[in-house]
Amino acid sequence: MPNMAMLRTAGWLKGLRTSEYFQHTRLAVSALQRFSTTPNNSNGNGNGKLQKRPRDTADTLIIGGGCVGVSTAYHLAKAGMKDVVLLEKTELTAGSTWHAAGLTAYFHPGINVKNLHYYSIKLFETLEEETGQQIGFHNPGSIRLAATPQRVDEFKYQMQRAGWNKPPQRLMEPDEIAKMHPLLNMDGILLGMYNPDDGHIDPYSLTQAYAVGARKYGAEIYQNSPVTGLKQTSDGKWEVETQHGTIKANRVINASGFWAQEVGRMMGVELPLVAVHHQYVITSTIPEVKALDYELPVIRDLEGSYYLRQERTGLLIGPYESGEKMKLQDSWVTEGVPPGFGKELFESDLDRIDENLSAAMEMVPVLKTADIQSVVCGPITYTPDILPLVGPYQGLHNYWCLVGFGYGVIHSGGVGKYITDWIMGGEPPYDLIELDPNRFNKWTTKEYVAAKARESYGFNNIVVYPFEERWAGRPTERITTAYEKMKERGAQFGFHAGWEQPNWFALPGDDSSYKPSFRRTNWFEPVGRECKMVRERAGVIDLSSFGKFEVQGKDAVKLMDYLTAGDLPQIGQYKTLHMLTASGKIYAELVVCRTADDSFFCVNSASAELFDIRWIEEHTFNGGFNVTVTNITEDKACLGIAGPKSRQILQELSNTDLTDNAITDMSTKTLDISGTPVFLIVGSSTGELGYELYHDKEHTDKLYTALLSAGEQYGVGDFGSYAANILRMEVGKKSFGSELTVDYNPYEARMESYLNPNKEADFIGKTALPKLKDTLNRRLALMSVDCSHDNKDPTGYETVWYNGQAVGNTTSGGYSAIAKQSIAYAYLPLDLTFVGSQVQVELLGGHYTGTVIPDPLVLDEKKRRQLKEESSDFSDDDDSHYIPARRSH
Repeated sequence: MPNMAMLRTAGWLKGLRTSEYFQHTRLAVSALQRFSTTPNNSNGNGNGKLQKRPRDTADTLIIGGGCVGVSTAYHLAKAGMKDVVLLEKTELTAGSTWHAAGLTAYFHPGINVKNLHYYSIKLFETLEEETGQQIGFHNPGSIRLAATPQRVDEFKYQMQRAGWNKPPQRLMEPDEIAKMHPLLNMDGILLGMYNPDDGHIDPYSLTQAYAVGARKYGAEIYQNSPVTGLKQTSDGKWEVETQHGTIKANRVINASGFWAQEVGRMMGVELPLVAVHHQYVITSTIPEVKALDYELPVIRDLEGSYYLRQERTGLLIGPYESGEKMKLQDSWVTEGVPPGFGKELFESDLDRIDENLSAAMEMVPVLKTADIQSVVCGPITYTPDILPLVGPYQGLHNYWCLVGFGYGVIHSGGVGKYITDWIMGGEPPYDLIELDPNRFNKWTTKEYVAAKARESYGFNNIVVYPFEERWAGRPTERITTAYEKMKERGAQFGFHAGWEQPNWFALPGDDSSYKPSFRRTNWFEPVGRECKMVRERAGVIDLSSFGKFEVQGKDAVKLMDYLTAGDLPQIGQYKTLHMLTASGKIYAELVVCRTADDSFFCVNSASAELFDIRWIEEHTFNGGFNVTVTNITEDKACLGIAGPKSRQILQELSNTDLTDNAITDMSTKTLDISGTPVFLIVGSSTGELGYELYHDKEHTDKLYTALLSAGEQYGVGDFGSYAANILRMEVGKKSFGSELTVDYNPYEARMESYLNPNKEADFIGKTALPKLKDTLNRRLALMSVDCSHDNKDPTGYETVWYNGQAVGNTTSGGYSAIAKQSIAYAYLPLDLTFVGSQVQVELLGGHYTGTVIPDPLVLDEKKRRQLKEESSDFSDDDDSHYIPARRSH
C-alpha cells in the first residue's frame, strides 16, 4: 500500500480511482454497508421499493434526506408540529452527507453563525441518549495554528469578538499545543486558538439519530420518493408531485443538497449553487497514534490549508487547495446531476492537493511513513460566498430554502432549530441575514457563481481582515454609468449586494493599493479628509446600492400602517419607519416617502433589499391587502450630496427654488437637475444639510458630472461609505445591520422617538412594546475608546468588559476626525449607560477604556440652526459647535 512520502514522486497517483482504495476504514466500510440496509419503520428500503404510500397532505414537506433536512424534520416534530413529511429521492444521507469528514467546530468567523455551531454541539452531546441511536461523536477539541504575525493578529481579532458569545474559545501558547498534540513539528508555530468540545461525528449515524427522533415525535420519512413536480396553488399552498401521488402541503422546504437546483427549477427558481470536489486522505494505523491513550485534538494548519484529525489509529487529512487547482462540477449547473448519482464519489486527483499534503507531512512528520488507506473525493455544494441559503424565498409563498451547505454536518442541528423557531414563531429567532437566500438576485450569473465559489473554496483558510474585499466575479452588472468616472477619480470600491460602491477615494499622492489590516491602514487619512470635507463644504456619494421599491394600491395606507410602528408621512413628506416582529424586535428600517394617497416610495439597506420585500409580500398575501409591491432597485440609481454648501450647488443646477421657505427638511420633490428628472429627498444620514437624488440609472454619469462641475467653486469632492459610516455615528444615526437588527428592540436601540405605540393601527409588534419597555435591561450607548495611541480603532462586535466580566458588545466603531477620538456604539447593561461610565473594550488582545459620552457627539445641521436662532453667542466660526460636550451652558 502506498505511503504519504510517495506523493512527492512524480504523479504516481494521477487518475487514481477512489474505489481501488476505498476500503477498510470506519467511513468506507460502514458507509457502503449502510446503503444496503435501512432502519426499521423508515417507510423505505434499499432496493428502491416503497413500503408505504406517502400521505396526501402535510403541514410542512421537506425535500431531501441529508443531515440538514432530517434535522429539520426532527426539530419541527419535536416542537409539536403535526403532519411533518420528508421525502428522500433515494436513501437518507445520499448526496454529500454520507461521505463527509464529519468535523464539528464551535468556531465561525460570523458572529451569529456561531450560534448554529454552538447549538449543534450541545445537541450532539445529548442526542444519543434521547434517541438511542449511536452517533459516533468525538469531542477532543481543536486547535487552529498561527505561523505568521498576521495570523496571530487574526486570532486576537477573533478573540475580541468571542468573549460576549456563547462558544468557549481561548488562545494557547506553543508549549501547551505541543503537550496536547505531541506529534506536531512545533518549528514556526507562534500561537494556537483552542476550542474545547470540537471534534467530529459520524454523519450517517447522526442523520439516522435525527430520523429516529423525527419519527418518535410523529414525523413521517419516505425514502425512494423523488419529487417530480411542484405547483403553487392560489391559496399559497403547494402540490408536490411524486411517483406515488400528489401531496398537498402548507409549505415546502428545499433541503435537497446538490439536487437543490433541480428542485428550484421546478418552481421557476434559479439558485446560485455549484458542486465542488472536496478530497480527503485517510491513513492506515500509525504506531505513534496507536500508542496514545487519548484522542488527539483536531488540527487546522491554516497556512498549509488543511484540517487533520485522528481516525481510529490513523489520521485523516482534508485539504482546501487553491482556487486555481480546485475543481468545480459545473456541468451539473447546466446539465443537471446525473440520474442515479447519490452514493457515488468522484475520481480522486491527489496532484491537486500535493502542496497541502506536503505541508501536512512537515507539520506532522509521522505522516511521511504512513500508508494511505483510502482517498475520498465527493461533491459538496457551495454558494458564491460559502454561506448557505437559509430561510423563506422572496417571490414564492411558503417556500423555504435550506441548501448550499459547505459545512452541513455542524450546521445541521442549529439550522434545524433556527428554521423551526422561525416557522413556528413567525419570525427569525435571531439575526442571520447573512444567510438570507434572497441576498443573491438576477445579477448573480452562472459565471459569477463559478468564479466566487472557486475563490471562496481557495480562501477557506486565508487571513480574514475587517473590511475585507474579494475580487473574483466583479464587477457584476450592478454598476452605474458613473462607475468608470468614479474609478478615474480614485474610487476604491466595495461590494454591496452586487453593487460596486466607493468605500473611499484615493487622491493624487495617496496610496491607492488594497491593504487590509487589523490596524489603521492606508485609507485612514483619506477617510478623515472626506469627513471634514462634508462637515465643512460638501461631498458627493453614490447611494445606488440602496434597495428601492414602491407600494401602491387601494390598501397601501392600511398595509403600511400595519407594517410600521410609527406614523405615516403626509404626501410630499418622508419618515424613517421600522417594521417590527410580533415580539417587538426590529425586523427592518425603511425610509418611507408618501407620493400619493395610495402610493409610497420606500428605500432600504442594500443587504435587506429582498429580505424586506419578502416580508411585505408575505403580510400582503396573508392579510388579503389590495396592494402591489414593485422592486425598482435595478432601474433607479441614487447620488447623495451633503454638506453646508450642498444647497448652493444644487441651486446652480435647477430652476426650482430650494430655499427653506420652498422645500423643507424631511420633504420630497420631483424636479429637474441639470436636465435630469430627479425624485429628491431632503435630508442626509451625515447630519449635514443634504439631498438624495433618485433618478433613472442611465443618467447617473451626467448627473454626477454636473454636481462636480457646479460644486467645484465650493470645494466639493467625493466621499465613500467608510466616511458615511463615521459621519452618521457622530450625529447619532443608527444603522440597520449594526445597531438595528432582529436581535434588538427599539427601546434597547434608543429608537423610541420613531415609534407611536398609541397609534390607532394594530401594527405588528404593538402588543409586545409595553412589556419590552418595562423589562429593559440593556441599552445602546455611544463611547469614546482610548486606543488611538496604539493605531487601532473598534470596528464592531468587540467584547465589552467590566470588572473582568463580558457585559456587552460593540456594534459599530471608527475614528472621528472631527472629535479626534475613536468612537463606538455598544449595547451595555442599563447601569453602565450613563455618561461618564467606564468599561473596557477588547482590541487585539488589549483592553482599552471606553467612556460613555453624549449621543450625539456632533450636532446635526438642524440642531445647530435651532441653537443659532436661540443664542446670540453661537458662532459658526468656532468648531466647538459640533461637539455637545465642548459647549458651555
